[in-house]
Amino acid sequence: MIVLIPAYEPDARLPALVTALVEARPDVIPVVVDDGSGPGRTATFDATRAAGAVVLTHPRNLGKGRALRTGIAYAGAAHPGEDVVCADSDGQHTAVDVLRVADHVRRTGSMVLGGRRFDGDVPLRSRFGNAVSRGLLRRASGGHVHDTQTGLRGYPAGSLAWLLDVPGDRFEYELRVLLQAHADGRRVEEIPIQTLYLEGNASSHFRPMADSWRVLAPLILHALVAIGSFVLDLIALWALVAVTGELLIGVIGARLISGTVNFLANRRLVHTGRGPAAPLPAESGAKRRLLLGEALRYTALASLVALGDVVLLEALTTAGIPLLLAKIGAGAALFVAGFAVQRTLVFRRHAVEPGPVPAAVDAAIAPPAASGRRPTSPGFMAGP
Repeated sequence: MIVLIPAYEPDARLPALVTALVEARPDVIPVVVDDGSGPGRTATFDATRAAGAVVLTHPRNLGKGRALRTGIAYAGAAHPGEDVVCADSDGQHTAVDVLRVADHVRRTGSMVLGGRRFDGDVPLRSRFGNAVSRGLLRRASGGHVHDTQTGLRGYPAGSLAWLLDVPGDRFEYELRVLLQAHADGRRVEEIPIQTLYLEGNASSHFRPMADSWRVLAPLILHALVAIGSFVLDLIALWALVAVTGELLIGVIGARLISGTVNFLANRRLVHTGRGPAAPLPAESGAKRRLLLGEALRYTALASLVALGDVVLLEALTTAGIPLLLAKIGAGAALFVAGFAVQRTLVFRRHAVEPGPVPAAVDAAIAPPAASGRRPTSPGFMAGP
């Protein structure tokens, strides 16, 4: 079992956690990703290696999401078939809770979250950030998770390739994992853990404003795309009906225009946008097949929505409701259903087979030491 710990400017609590894990469970392989902490933390990472961890190093700070993907890529390449438990480096997670999550993953084969209860003396920024992201998760995906921002998460070995395909370089990555897990129908379970906030959680690098924006941005973008497409559809409908005098032509023409824009904007900006660490398949045929499949599913959905739009508009205008008001009412009625189908079916993502191991990760995989329990790495350099 791999315990993956992303670390940016950690203190003595990091080697202490590694020591506690190794002493409690000798078969654990701690993997720490130094996310560009710099020379000022050399002694801390030396102590972490001495405690028994593999330390991988980013040459500069690339963000928690990128650090997690670096560690996941290493785990899948160096230790295939091993579950991965991710934990924070700042002392919030005890070795006991980390191992409880690991055991639950092994028993159930599910993604497992170690959920804090947020009772007692909890820092305001932690309460606020979790409350916002919890509400967004429920509204965007229907998922019911109490602690959406927990850094203690267990992933079964079979999900590692899927995790590498989820975009996001910083704190937004973990929320996107939850959103995509619910969209793909993956099981997510949550078990309670001890809540530790040492020194008012001063060691956390979560920035309430900037990182909350990163978490909110994908959902805000989706709303903006939907609003923009609706306005475009409304203008096109009015113009086409004014020119042709035919409602059916207006509805179909407006839907073709706004639908094309909506499809491209959602594909590029919202549902399948990928960070620089998770590029689209290099093979052009795979790109074309992916695009064709999404376009066909989107066209089928758009056709059903257009049909529903015509039926509703005919009914409403026949009842004497003005066209623009009828269009607003029909659009509102169809929006929720269309969003759910688009997220779960049109732009659905599947776990993919692992591709070639990146050269930097491959270079970091050291052969098992002749007398040691685990391999150690003097350093891992991952470029941007």
